[in-house]
Amino acid sequence: MNTQHIRPTSFTAERAWGARTIACMNGISTRLHWTDQPYRWHVNDGEEVFVLLDGTVDMHVRDADGSVRVIALQCGDIFYAGAGCEHVAHPHGEARMLVIEQEGSI
Repeated sequence: MNTQHIRPTSFTAERAWGARTIACMNGISTRLHWTDQPYRWHVNDGEEVFVLLDGTVDMHVRDADGSVRVIALQCGDIFYAGAGCEHVAHPHGEARMLVIEQEGSI
């Protein structure tokens, strides 16, 4: 039996958005990310789910009309980005997120 026990608040990476892959199942990856820097505006290949495990993050989302909304995420919050949703995460200090997405997605 293969098992893992991970304490997210202890996880760090060598660079912003560094990740530890927890599982890849049927083309879906589950990864623990650590960052202290914003990512970049992007659109994923498919759907994406963020679970904020530690810290606070402002998720910026570009709507179809070009306007930008900011959603303040707190520890325990879940954010879903549907296919085609342009977004970027801006942490306030260090943050740790569980990200579930299509394997190989940016």
